[in-house]
Amino acid sequence: MVAICFDFTADLERLTSDIAGASSGDIEQATLQAYRWYGLASLGGRLSDFSVAERVASETIGRFGPREDLCLLKANLDFRFHRLGAVRADLEAMKQRPQARSVLADLDFQEGRYEQARREYEALITLDPVWDDMARLGHWYFKMGDLRAADEWLERAGEELTAKQMRSFAWVELQRGVLDLSCGDFNAARGHYDRAARAYSGYWLVDEHVAELLAAEQRFDEAEALYLSLIKRGEPRPELLQTVGELYLMMDSPDADRFLDRALAAYLEPTSRGEVHYWHHLSDFYSDVRPDGAAAVKWARKDLELRFNFNTQAAMGLALSVSGSHDEAVRWVELALASGVRNAHLFSTAAKVFGAAGRSVEAGQWLIAAGKLNPHFERFQVHR
Repeated sequence: MVAICFDFTADLERLTSDIAGASSGDIEQATLQAYRWYGLASLGGRLSDFSVAERVASETIGRFGPREDLCLLKANLDFRFHRLGAVRADLEAMKQRPQARSVLADLDFQEGRYEQARREYEALITLDPVWDDMARLGHWYFKMGDLRAADEWLERAGEELTAKQMRSFAWVELQRGVLDLSCGDFNAARGHYDRAARAYSGYWLVDEHVAELLAAEQRFDEAEALYLSLIKRGEPRPELLQTVGELYLMMDSPDADRFLDRALAAYLEPTSRGEVHYWHHLSDFYSDVRPDGAAAVKWARKDLELRFNFNTQAAMGLALSVSGSHDEAVRWVELALASGVRNAHLFSTAAKVFGAAGRSVEAGQWLIAAGKLNPHFERFQVHR
């Protein structure tokens, strides 16, 4: 691919201008406006913009009925915020369309039907080899621990992109960097992050990944400066606030509690309104950051009821371990391991749970397994 530089700020300004000058008098204009808001939210990562996109999409469906493009948009929004039960209903009338099939395959993966998801991704690529389905299949292989296959599919995804899709190209390069970071190859990760930055300048998501890499390299002061610059740009997501708080914990900084308090409040506020997308973050927070067994189990159990997969199973195991229910914790971690997923985070979680249960031999085996996948797995990493 020829590296043509595109700019995040210019795209943000263009989308903002298009939204301000748009009309929504007929269904085509109204649908386009809903997609513009979704594009703006996806570009900037602002939760408030996603809320507007949802409102505009719902209002447009209310005015004109459940047009397929609007149902697909609503399904993507519901998926993003973990309202998984709504996704199938959104797509029921169009479930044979390739774009709908892609989202439903993502749903299969989230609900623990891993092989079904893989077969559907492969079928869709055979039907029409578009970049985003290739990236989905790459993600599948990444989670299953086949990093070579994952990178091959992500590389193919990048090759399918045109010079007008440089933000997507940058995103693919970031995912390839995450693969390298997951096995402790910092130099290779930096190469991908550099390519992403050259392809799409000013992109905050690149800076987030670079900051994580700097922290993993134990260049804490540089990571701190980059993270704080991201927070100053606008509406900080609670995940970012937690990340900075955890970085400060590693730096033994008195500022850690301030950021962790802000993160927790930001998780709990939408949760109190019935939103579900922060349940797994709350489980992680109370299991790992500020251990509270009862709270960890509460949120892990809720998330497990929503999504029954290796992530939620392992989170349930860790939460139960923190609460002192060690035998039950081991059973949940064993279930997560039986998924076939191979990554250092899962294996290190298994080591913690087995160790707390007094099964030191197995704990040591899982620590060794984690180290083989990533010799730096105990260093700083972002919870995803």
